[in-house]
Amino acid sequence: MALPAPPGDDGPGALRRFVLPMIFVAALFVALFMRRPDGDANNEAWTFSGPTMGTTYNVKVLPGDAGGDREAAEAAIQAALANVNARMSTYQADSELSRFNANPSTDPVPISAELATVTAEALRVGALSGGAFDVTVGPLVNAWGFGPNSRGEPPSEEKLAELKAIVGADKLTLDPKAPSLTKAHPGVYVDLSAIAKGYGVDQVARALDSLGHKDYMVEVGGEVRARGESPRGGAWRIGIEKPDENARAIHEVVMLADTSLATSGNYRNFYEDERGQRVSHTINPVTGRPVTHRLASVSVLHKDCMTADGLATALNVLGEEAGYELALKQELTALFIIKDPTGRFIEKATPAFEALRPDKKDAGATSAP
Repeated sequence: MALPAPPGDDGPGALRRFVLPMIFVAALFVALFMRRPDGDANNEAWTFSGPTMGTTYNVKVLPGDAGGDREAAEAAIQAALANVNARMSTYQADSELSRFNANPSTDPVPISAELATVTAEALRVGALSGGAFDVTVGPLVNAWGFGPNSRGEPPSEEKLAELKAIVGADKLTLDPKAPSLTKAHPGVYVDLSAIAKGYGVDQVARALDSLGHKDYMVEVGGEVRARGESPRGGAWRIGIEKPDENARAIHEVVMLADTSLATSGNYRNFYEDERGQRVSHTINPVTGRPVTHRLASVSVLHKDCMTADGLATALNVLGEEAGYELALKQELTALFIIKDPTGRFIEKATPAFEALRPDKKDAGATSAP
């Protein structure tokens, strides 16, 4: 579903195919929602958009008292995104991460501070989720037909065992002081696409902060961070998509100010096997198999978009029960949307999320008991 990028720009391969379709839909949805007219707004926003990381970015900046140079803001945004790509792209052969993946050595490999930061957070979220979030899961995703190669037969038990031998956080050792990263096996492959977009959002936000901007919204691939006021005044209005593969609509609008929102879904990218059973693109790294739970999407709010991005993916892998239990334990601000066998959507919001919407009106879903 991703649109091709111009030659020489960031193409669809920048993200793994198993996350791209849902992410692109989320990005398009957020972009369209944010481009709605601002009514009686008096503040004219600078708007920037384009391709990045195999998806798109959309940024709105209210120059306000900071004033400044629009071209300087645009250059800072593009430089921040280009740096993330140069460090963490898995399609760019000369990126830092691609070079690490291509290196069969099991000796420590020096890495940049940026790559160390994102890897450290990925490993932390992975440990927090009991391995549900795993940046080494790519070989299993490919085996189930969601990678760059054409879909074939489902992997055998022997093949799954072979692949699981090179998947897992225990196959990576990060030395944050050096910093360096070490593979336990030459075949280990690291893909940070489920957390790097959030990091990219954070980096753009920091770039705008450094220029003195205090009112802006940054979105990359559906992951969002907002600061200050929107053009219409007050917090930024961001829509969470209704997780329906047959339609596109707003499920709920959240107000963002000085925080981030990330959503992970399980409703756009799947196929049906010869028995008519749905095979999800979301692979549980622990079992090596596609998830079979009924969780359609989960949205997480956090001050850092990188963390929100990783947590949303982890909770989506865990499902509506284990994921919700983890969200409660960690006191996360999260909204789970579950699709029951009749096709009805049921909500499970954590207390922290519920506290954000005391005047919530019916959004077409039923709250779980």
